[in-house]
Amino acid sequence: MSVRLSVTLEDIRQAANALKGVTVVTPLQESVYINDLLGSRVFFKLENLQRTGSFKLRGAYNRLRQLTPQELKKGVVAASAGNHAQGVALAAGLVGTSSLIYMPQGASLTKIEATRAYGADISLFGETFDDAYQEAQRVSESTGRVMIPAFNDPAIVAGQGTIALEMLDERPQLDVLVVPVGGGGLIGGIALAAKEQNPRMRIIGVQTDAVPAFVLSRQEHHVVQSQGARTIADGIAVKKPGDLTFALVERYVDELVTVTEHDISRAILLFLERTKLVVEGAGAVGLAAMLAGKIPLGLGTVGVVISGGNIDVTLLSRIIEKGLVEEGRQIHLKTIVGDRPGQLARLLQTVAELKANVIRVEHERWNPFLSPVQVGIQMVLETRNAEHVREIVSRLHQDGYDVEIQN
Repeated sequence: MSVRLSVTLEDIRQAANALKGVTVVTPLQESVYINDLLGSRVFFKLENLQRTGSFKLRGAYNRLRQLTPQELKKGVVAASAGNHAQGVALAAGLVGTSSLIYMPQGASLTKIEATRAYGADISLFGETFDDAYQEAQRVSESTGRVMIPAFNDPAIVAGQGTIALEMLDERPQLDVLVVPVGGGGLIGGIALAAKEQNPRMRIIGVQTDAVPAFVLSRQEHHVVQSQGARTIADGIAVKKPGDLTFALVERYVDELVTVTEHDISRAILLFLERTKLVVEGAGAVGLAAMLAGKIPLGLGTVGVVISGGNIDVTLLSRIIEKGLVEEGRQIHLKTIVGDRPGQLARLLQTVAELKANVIRVEHERWNPFLSPVQVGIQMVLETRNAEHVREIVSRLHQDGYDVEIQN
């Protein structure tokens, strides 16, 4: 019971006062397009517009502001896939101490460079957050640097809970809050703050099915460690919840659901195209769950936390291209023509008649599977929709082309 009561609503309110002038009160914004698409009124809490690009500064600063003068002299150490790293690095600079951050070797280059830019020393270690955490813990014990946990700490939880205070202050009529779940610090603080003010509010957490540690733990009613896996939602790829955050989730969270990598990619693309928001994988899971039908839409007015926007641009590019292909708005075709003058021009003329825009063409003669009188053609075409794709493929088949769609 002592674990459950180690964070209070008053702690969160005190954190909110301490964060004034440090963090920004991020917008709570709705999209007419998404409302119409879902048939429900949804408000997005834009923590991707927070300083450092995620909510993590809230908890990090609230923890570091409580360091003693002796602790400030020794400095701090933390482990993170990226967002907590940036929050700790900036907070350390604000309170006047040094920071050493351990990050997994596969961490986003964008997040690594951003963390370094905030003044932290970076060390890459292990394949997962949990590997990096174990090393940071060892360094803390051997050097005296203060370990700043990513989630399993009362001050961290209280800082993250200030998001709920802002949301309910602006929109007290919210009926449901949908929150990303990794280690549980974010949903733990938000759920506590929301439920203590309105016990009827429904709190739904969303995890990636690649690392569903909280879902597994909830099923067993104790902390369970899941297998680690690569995921585009790296910010919530935590294999084991903390005891504090698990206790908070058990007490305050109504439901946990999971989403697939495909669901998350779809949500990222929708945010970018329809709301002009850059959202990272972890930040997109709330919308992903709603689009995938994992959350009932008749529950009232919904608040969805977009926890961050720190996505690597190369990953974003791949998500965009894959998403366009899946929606039938881009197609990759492969075919063979005779090695005679005018054959490529004839093929492209047919494509032009079908109103498809050519993005890229590759002309290949040296493939060993081709005969000396054949040329391989690969094309990337911009199309309208899936029906347009079928029309193009059908017409090319009618004209004698052996067309293969490349995935």
